Amino acid sequence: MELILLGLGLVLVFEGLILALLPNRLEELIQMISEMPLETRRTAGLVAVAIGVLLIWLVQG
Repeated sequence: MELILLGLGLVLVFEGLILALLPNRLEELIQMISEMPLETRRTAGLVAVAIGVLLIWLVQG
């Protein structure tokens, strides 16, 4: 449970920083993502999940 809360906290910190520091760039990024094909977005999401799982696995060792 501690690891889940830590991960959630880190996600909120990074997303909050993006919203606070780069609001204009975020709009451009959202526009770019909305123009991507569905399969490309799905693949990017799966790659992000795989990298996250790999990082957790490496840290937990």
